[in-house]
Amino acid sequence: MALPALSLSLQFGTLSDPAPHRAALPRHFVTRCIRHALAADAEITVRIVDTEEGQALNNGYRQKDYATNVLTFDYAVEPMVMADLVLCAPVVALEAREMGIPLAQHYAHLLVHGCLHAQGWDHETSEADADAMEAYESEILAGLGWPDPYAGKA
Repeated sequence: MALPALSLSLQFGTLSDPAPHRAALPRHFVTRCIRHALAADAEITVRIVDTEEGQALNNGYRQKDYATNVLTFDYAVEPMVMADLVLCAPVVALEAREMGIPLAQHYAHLLVHGCLHAQGWDHETSEADADAMEAYESEILAGLGWPDPYAGKA
């Protein structure tokens, strides 16, 4: 089965140390992660931001005054998925270090996670929804060759 088509805009905001993020996120890698998580053709922008921009977006749209790892702005699911995924580079790097995993592995997980949010998946609505979303993320990531990010979760 062919993967959905993807029109991707990959943007890097002003980062104090962009090299590791650019190295972890080549365009073909981002495209592959997102296409494997899509159920339909899509137009998606992925923007990599610093803490200040991530915090401003999270505060402005979610009234949460801190930078988070990934924000999803979903605009349409049909006839094609249209969304912006905003990943906060310093938060993603810190989380990857704390988990002891490669930066690219954590980015892969968050790209899949954000892409599922763009298609209506939500882990904050119920425990059953969270379990279903996590199981699907694990399945997609396994297909991409990455380990289960939820392995060992109680």
